[in-house]
Amino acid sequence: MKNKNKIIIGGIALVIVALVAYSFMKGDDSTAIEAKTVLAKKGDVTTMVTATGTIEPINQVDIGTQVSGVVEKIYVDYNSEVKEGQLIAELDKTNLKAATVQAQASYDNAVSNRNYLQTIYERQKTLYDNQVISKSDFDDAVYNYETAKGTVTQRLSDLQQARTNLGYANIYSPIDGVVLSRDIEEGQTVAASYSTPTLFTIAQDLKEMQVEADVDEADIGVVEEGQRVSFTVDAYQGQEFEGTVTQVRLDPTITSNVVTYTVVIKADNPDLRLKPGLTATISIYTLELKDVLSVEAKAINFKPTPPEMMAYNEQENLAMERPQGGPMNSDEGSTKVWVMESNGAISPKEVTLGASDGVNVQVLSGINEGDKLVYSLKSESTIAGPPTGNSEESPFMPKPPGGKR
Repeated sequence: MKNKNKIIIGGIALVIVALVAYSFMKGDDSTAIEAKTVLAKKGDVTTMVTATGTIEPINQVDIGTQVSGVVEKIYVDYNSEVKEGQLIAELDKTNLKAATVQAQASYDNAVSNRNYLQTIYERQKTLYDNQVISKSDFDDAVYNYETAKGTVTQRLSDLQQARTNLGYANIYSPIDGVVLSRDIEEGQTVAASYSTPTLFTIAQDLKEMQVEADVDEADIGVVEEGQRVSFTVDAYQGQEFEGTVTQVRLDPTITSNVVTYTVVIKADNPDLRLKPGLTATISIYTLELKDVLSVEAKAINFKPTPPEMMAYNEQENLAMERPQGGPMNSDEGSTKVWVMESNGAISPKEVTLGASDGVNVQVLSGINEGDKLVYSLKSESTIAGPPTGNSEESPFMPKPPGGKR
């Protein structure tokens, strides 16, 4: 009798253990597996390179002086509009005029001396031709005359240089534009030595500006002339400006072992809001595909495991052969996405992919617009409380009151 009771008790214990194991393996009856999907739809796929740069005028001229002197008059100031050939400053001409007068006098004396020696030369030549004087006397006359002609040439050059220097005392604008900077004051002495001092900086046309952007060496390979650019500046928060890449310079800049290349971007500035020197945050659009079939990248990266697919199919009463192995990946060298059919079944389809911008991926073939692509299979509780099973919720997040811990 005791043995019979032991057998009954043992059988009951085995049933209880089996039920607990089944419950553990099967999971809570209140948990359902939810298939989350995104639609394949037409949209834009855009890739870009970001950089920073400085806004500069397209043509900027530094104006200096080639003679030393004291600044006597200044006719323009910051932001003044100037025309080509306009007088913008004058240096004191006292010393330069004196030098010109002296050069003129030296030239006149040289001409008089040449004319005098020319008369002697012609007289000596006549006498020599008539054999009245010796060849030595005639040679002296020739030498003196030729020397006088050389002196006239030298004095003429000195006179022209003095006149040129006098002209340099008047400083003119070489272009139409706007004065960006004025580095002199009236009464200031400027010295023209080996390097010409800068007096003014003039920008030719502020209605067309350029941005000189420093692009990292890792990104420069996809940047080309003609690409569209958008950029922002801190001076106008929330406003975006447009431009076009006009030049990719080959000369690299190396700073602290970081290699960058200068990319020049042309931007229209009709309202003159873009100021020289502003820092721009730039996006260069290296690829722009409009209205192409695309899906979110998370659908491309989704790879369900066999247990997930089995559990989902059992829940939806869908027939499926028991899979083997790990994640249900596509064949090596191909890409598959998981499409939800109208009856709820999830089936793989091989696709050919195009460009990607990190968020959306272009699909060249394999699926149609409107297809639902699965990107997640997760367990969701059908009653109040935290999700169970294969939940994406972090275990470290606070639990709602009454939930399991």
